[in-house]
Amino acid sequence: MVFIELREDVEFSLESLLAGSAGVARKRFARVQAPHLSSAVDIDAAEYGLLESLSPNEWLEVKAVSAPSTEAMERLLAEGLLISDQGPHALHRERDQALRKGHWWAPAAVLHRLSRWQNLDSVKTMEENQMVTATDLRGKLGAPPPEVHERVSAEQRLALPRVEPDGFDALLHRRATCRNFDVANALGGEVLARMLQRVFAAQAQVRVCDDTTFLKKTSPSGGGLHATEAYLIVQKVEGIAPGLYHYHPVDHALEPLPAPDMPLAEFAKLALAGQHWFANAPVLVVLAPRFARSFWKYRHHAKAYRALILDSGHLSQTLYLSATDMGLGAFVTSAINEIDIEEAFGMDPLEESPLAICGFGWRAERMETTEFDPAGEVWEAGGEGDAPSPLPAA
Repeated sequence: MVFIELREDVEFSLESLLAGSAGVARKRFARVQAPHLSSAVDIDAAEYGLLESLSPNEWLEVKAVSAPSTEAMERLLAEGLLISDQGPHALHRERDQALRKGHWWAPAAVLHRLSRWQNLDSVKTMEENQMVTATDLRGKLGAPPPEVHERVSAEQRLALPRVEPDGFDALLHRRATCRNFDVANALGGEVLARMLQRVFAAQAQVRVCDDTTFLKKTSPSGGGLHATEAYLIVQKVEGIAPGLYHYHPVDHALEPLPAPDMPLAEFAKLALAGQHWFANAPVLVVLAPRFARSFWKYRHHAKAYRALILDSGHLSQTLYLSATDMGLGAFVTSAINEIDIEEAFGMDPLEESPLAICGFGWRAERMETTEFDPAGEVWEAGGEGDAPSPLPAA
């Protein structure tokens, strides 16, 4: 799978200017993105012509390539844009085969590959660009689109009755993103167990045959496949050693994994792309789909990747409401360093990769980082003081 974007570099040209032209030189080339590669490859016209002339499926003997294209062929083989059955290029062929076997829809594969971050500090970037608060955004970007999309005049609207709120409404009103966790108060082991059981555990199973089983959970999932795994960064839970874990949804058990190559708190902040107001939560949950589980049914399907994104949204909302019901604070963010997380948890990004991180724990007594709680459901009115007002990074 390759996607080609035609590009152009424009540079000042004294020769062009002296000749009475615009004074610029234009260099055209093609930038190729391939989801089995870790970075883009720029190619020239000869390499583009060779790539265009070859089949994506039919093998060709090397000697059948014409002599003028030999140099181009060697470079494309080295870059992994051509696949060879020869030993020196085995890795590119293995990655290409893994991609094909994964039943990816090609545009989704490229989107997924290119949207992953590594070692990025999103908070530092926001601060450097002076885009931390809502006021900063308004000043830099101008006014956003209206907060409400109005399709007809007020006189044409059909008013609906306001109903008296019940307990569930109160729960929904208390749901707010927590950016102030109590770093001194460990989470109880039973609290963690209840949260994981509510949000991620299998509540029932449907066994079609020995090798085909479907799980029932408390959140919906595309095709009922529940492809999204829960990986944990446990920092402060009573009775559980700090470290990395995988949650087993059928056995309702934690599977210990090797520690990261840095202190756990440092890795948590790296995983969250510098969002320090989330990084000290007692428990962080990485939501990572196993693509093959979904694509087994939705092969090369244009909606399959979108369904997996929806699955993470469903799970995060269930986590939010469960945490709120238990008096905990919670958050979710997609501003994460996926590549660093994959390396720490031993994930192959073509098979399994994080889409978001959730977290939960006890709230701090004082709001140091402003939270979006305009109705005062969580914090008393005026409780913010002169606290800074960072926007969520995602």
